[in-house]
Amino acid sequence: MKKSPILALSAKKGSRSVKEYGIISAKGFCMGAADVVPGVSGGTMAFILGIYRELLDSIRSFDAALLGLLFKRQFKEALQRARWEFLLALGIGIAAAILTLAKGISWMLVNQPVLIWSFFFGLVLSSAYTVSRHLEKMTPALLLYLAGGGVFTFFLVGMVPAQTPETWWFLFACGAIAICAMILPGISGSFILVLLGKYEFILNAVNQRDILVILIVGAGAAVGIVTFVRVLSWLFSRWHDIIIAVLTGFMLGSLRRVWPWKDGDASNLLPASFEGEFFAAIGLMLLGVALVLALTWAEGRKNKADFS
Repeated sequence: MKKSPILALSAKKGSRSVKEYGIISAKGFCMGAADVVPGVSGGTMAFILGIYRELLDSIRSFDAALLGLLFKRQFKEALQRARWEFLLALGIGIAAAILTLAKGISWMLVNQPVLIWSFFFGLVLSSAYTVSRHLEKMTPALLLYLAGGGVFTFFLVGMVPAQTPETWWFLFACGAIAICAMILPGISGSFILVLLGKYEFILNAVNQRDILVILIVGAGAAVGIVTFVRVLSWLFSRWHDIIIAVLTGFMLGSLRRVWPWKDGDASNLLPASFEGEFFAAIGLMLLGVALVLALTWAEGRKNKADFS
């Protein structure tokens, strides 16, 4: 039976070397880079990099029992219970990606949209294939779930962004909702922010180091992820293949959002010409595909070695 990384046992707490935590930070950088982009999911990146289950387990370690230890001032016991080392290493990588790439990606989205979206298209397309490989067997019922997820996301990403307030409570809610999407493979938290009308506002806050906005959104994200991850873990434990099929559909449906050629109102078009930019775009698509497949292959070899 094929073993999914969702169900695989995560590494024991405290069993890693400094080098291994450095690798986790590098994977976090990949997640952060994906999370900056509307239409690309950091959860997808965590999935293909083989750290998705440990991410869920680590977040779940921050529970009521941990809070009880903190209230009793049993800080040593609380540190031993929480899987903070993994989350700290991952968080450093995510933060580094967001802080270093936000300006560059913002510039590319404005000045070279076809090229940057072509690369993202390749990433999402190959990620959908990678996630679908964790299905035990594609049945007609699972195919329907996959199609349903694809149709839902196809129409979701076609929605026009709304005009929304910039009050603290709405920013808090944006953080909570977006983080739930970010943790799901195939659902882009950044695109949820686009739909909520706050993507550019929050991206500018990051670029300008607006600490207040960052803290409010971050607080909402912390509350949202601690709550939602328990629901997600339960869903995977009960309906693993159905969830994988739906998530694969989500990724395929989201390809509408990352299609490179668009007109002024963001409607998808065919390439206007088949010249230099077109071939550069195809090359970047293939680079995105190759990158995901290479990461998946490398993680597969690592997992095989770990269980051998």
